[in-house]
Amino acid sequence: TFFNLERFSHSFAFTVDGDPHFIISVPQKEDAICFNINENPGAVLNLITDPVTGIIVNGELIGDKRANNDSKIQNTYFGKLGITNKHLDLRLMVTPEKITIQNGNEKTGFTWLDSVNLQQEGFTLIINRKKNLVFSMGSGASFVIVLHQVWKKHPLHQDFLGLYTLDSGKLSKQTHGLLGQFFHPIDFTILEIHPGSDPRKPDATMIVKNKELTVTRGWQKDYRKDPKNGIDIPCWFVHNNGAGLIDGVHTDYIVSSLF
Repeated sequence: TFFNLERFSHSFAFTVDGDPHFIISVPQKEDAICFNINENPGAVLNLITDPVTGIIVNGELIGDKRANNDSKIQNTYFGKLGITNKHLDLRLMVTPEKITIQNGNEKTGFTWLDSVNLQQEGFTLIINRKKNLVFSMGSGASFVIVLHQVWKKHPLHQDFLGLYTLDSGKLSKQTHGLLGQFFHPIDFTILEIHPGSDPRKPDATMIVKNKELTVTRGWQKDYRKDPKNGIDIPCWFVHNNGAGLIDGVHTDYIVSSLF
């Protein structure tokens, strides 16, 4: 049974996917903010940390098969995601090849060719073959991980993952991380929209967190309904690794390992 994401579309507010990596939906504005983190492949970023529920989500970046010489910044994507629940002694590791769940001392492995509906005390894991998986813990938030597969012999790109959060309101007010900090309401104002360097993408001034940032109108792909091509969602792109929007600087979120 293919997990029906339509039911949840209104609550898919927070996404880590593709490039730009992060999209934050701001429902009261009927708009979205997006930003990228430019780090080297191999860097592990803390996406969500909730000290109350014990849930931690980290992601490891991968790059293209070969660097694009024309571009100064290498495209990166999430190639590994790790979800931990410290209170339940539970770990889920997902790569584009395999899915491993460790429950205490018990370790179970699957591939993306499996169709799985695993319900155990404390968690549920549903794998929709070659498409996505849904992971829920206790009464906490649920996460959907989308598999992006590229043509096997693609000269440049490799398979990668996207993360969508469901029911993020079930995490505590102390939740932080590159994505988790936006589970709390955020407000912004857009002023002075004017032509930017790309005629299709105007620039503007964003007032957010009592700061003035220069932002650019862009698009982010939402891959829930169309996993292959994605649907373009307009968003205000914050430059320089989300500077001024995220708490601290992006390097504060680099961690030493997936778990």
